[in-house]
Amino acid sequence: MPNKRLVEAARVLRTNSTDAERALWRELRAHRFAAFKFRRQAPIGQFVADFVSFSAKLIIELDGGHHGQPEQAAHDAERTAWLESQGFRVLRFWNNEVLTNLEGVLEVLQRAVEPETPSP
Repeated sequence: MPNKRLVEAARVLRTNSTDAERALWRELRAHRFAAFKFRRQAPIGQFVADFVSFSAKLIIELDGGHHGQPEQAAHDAERTAWLESQGFRVLRFWNNEVLTNLEGVLEVLQRAVEPETPSP
């Protein structure tokens, strides 16, 4: 069970979503994407994942400009390594990429889940 601090942090992040997070969430919510259930700002271990599908074992992270800074990039790499050690695939996209090429982002996501996509 996630600690209360992490649960509250996730709640605040959901309330203060970025434009890119809102745009992608419109495509992922309510089983709209490849029939997978996604959660947003979900605590996993000591982290809060931007989007996660537990059934697909897929985490989607959206990064703003500060993720290009060396210290943040190192933290992101450690975070990704830990999440992958838990059996998740982690895909990262820049916020700008989601806002300017949402269709392309969705194509990458579709390819990532294709072997897992349930039959109609």
